[in-house]
Amino acid sequence: MNQLPQKNPLQPRPAGCSHSWLSSAESSSMDGFWMEVERIQQRDELREEDSGGNEGQLPEGEAESQWLQDTGLSGLLGGLGLDSDHKELLSTLTQTQVAAVCRRLDIYARSVRRQHKTPARDVRDVFGVFNSVKMSSENGDSSMKGAQLSSGASKSPPAAETGGLQEQAGREEAFNMDSAYSEQAAVLLQKSRPSQGGASAWGKCSLPKFTIPKGRLGVTRIGDLSLQDMRKVPSLALIELTALCDVLGLDLKRSKAGKWKAAETRLFGVPLDSLLEADHKVLPSTQVPLVLQALLSCLEKRGLDTEGILRVPGSQARVKGLEQKLERDFYAGLFSWDEVHHNDASDLLKRFIRKLPTPLLTAEYLPAFAVVPNIPDLKQRLQVLHLLILILPEPNRNALKALLEFLRKVVAREQHNKMTLWNVSTVMAPNLFLHQGRPPKLPKGKEKQLAEGAAEVVQIMVHYQDLLWTVASFLVAQVRKLNDSSSRRPQLCDAGLKTWLRRMHADRDKTGDSLEATPKVAKIQVVWPIKDPLKVPLTPSTKVAHVLRQFTEHLSTGSKGQEGSEDMNSLLLHHRPMESANILLYEVGGNINEHRLDPDAYLLDLYRANPHGEWVLKQSPT
Repeated sequence: MNQLPQKNPLQPRPAGCSHSWLSSAESSSMDGFWMEVERIQQRDELREEDSGGNEGQLPEGEAESQWLQDTGLSGLLGGLGLDSDHKELLSTLTQTQVAAVCRRLDIYARSVRRQHKTPARDVRDVFGVFNSVKMSSENGDSSMKGAQLSSGASKSPPAAETGGLQEQAGREEAFNMDSAYSEQAAVLLQKSRPSQGGASAWGKCSLPKFTIPKGRLGVTRIGDLSLQDMRKVPSLALIELTALCDVLGLDLKRSKAGKWKAAETRLFGVPLDSLLEADHKVLPSTQVPLVLQALLSCLEKRGLDTEGILRVPGSQARVKGLEQKLERDFYAGLFSWDEVHHNDASDLLKRFIRKLPTPLLTAEYLPAFAVVPNIPDLKQRLQVLHLLILILPEPNRNALKALLEFLRKVVAREQHNKMTLWNVSTVMAPNLFLHQGRPPKLPKGKEKQLAEGAAEVVQIMVHYQDLLWTVASFLVAQVRKLNDSSSRRPQLCDAGLKTWLRRMHADRDKTGDSLEATPKVAKIQVVWPIKDPLKVPLTPSTKVAHVLRQFTEHLSTGSKGQEGSEDMNSLLLHHRPMESANILLYEVGGNINEHRLDPDAYLLDLYRANPHGEWVLKQSPT
């Protein structure tokens, strides 16, 4: 992966390569990182070289082919015709996203022509001619220094100036998710002005607070969308990530996953999906491997207040013995966590992460995580990380979320355990980025810079995890567009695709002009315990929270007049202590499969966004 440190921690640190936004104290506080690397190198991972394969960069052409497949646009390969699914996806794309697709298709086509393969589909046959998009140079250079969104030359966005911004470290900043990140970056690029909150302006102890402005439709968290809708998000996020990196002038390379021999174990060195398959036999609803949950629970109960937790190593002999016992007794329920020392549990946790057959951040996109520190603006770093989180497979994303939540708890107990956010980040970074304990080769003089970069990525993920586990509203809008197009299933030939795309894009500007008369009362379906729908006035000020509160009051007092209904009385008695937090309102049908609604969302705006959907009240599954 060629992104991570290979260094003897006993040698002098390379000079002159620390990031400009690190203070001198923070720059010299990488000892935790190098001590962790040394411990990893001293353990037995490095003697397991016969069990693995090599990961490497995909060659040009193959990388673009894989990208088109991952984004659901494989029909553009080999001159094949476009089916309705491809047309629906293309119709949802923004201008910068269209540019990213065109660029990859153009690079793939040139590669195919050089290899004398079957001619690839020309981008002009797919999108027509977009004057605002400039393709890669004719000399075959596939690197993109910035997307051309105007007639002027593109250039990398300027880094924020440090002067005066240190004084703003305590203030809150808006993190806009309403419009595509690539479009936001393109606007900043055209204005040629520094964006506020540049990474160079903040120290490790003064990271700014970003807040997501709640629009009229509220905020959507990962887990609020149904599985059917969430499956559409990664391909959209990958297209947007590529478009954003193009605008920022970053070379987003995908690694080729190595082939690993199947482990002869049941817990350590087992793929996450295999662990979950075994766990579902014990607990069908589990989303995070049970052994990982047990390790984190053990540390939370007995290690959060321990000084140097995660940094102080356990006994290597005891850790190996515990690993063997876990393999033998965990699923039999015979393993006792009361006997595990917290430092040994810490080592077991890091060992579990390192021994996964593929990295927790995935072999394909680990280099993309590692390149995030090269982005000068902190807000744009967060945007890239946000999209990378959405691209992760669901088992990886859920496991990473559980880990980050635990690390935040460690940092919250800093006064007791003496582990600051930076300490935690430097200790955990090698375990996330040094997969299988094998340090890759690096150019001389780059070790410290890349080590700091890995720690910075972990730090940002821990500090801003609530923001990262949100589905951007512009992606939710694209999912709605996909579902809406899918329900209509336009039957079009390729010859009419250009005209159809123009019409679809023009229709966006007219949305809302032909809405039917808005009803004055919203009917809310109730799964339990009332058969009749709940009627709520549909006004510009009616929020989801009003519905939840009205339903709670209805359970407590609204049905007292129903005499002779013993079943209703028993239900009311059972649900009397219920509060609004235990009841959820879902949007179902129309242009969404199922969507758990934010209490601050406005019903009238939700109706306008999805006039053919229904609203259903359900009890919280937890």
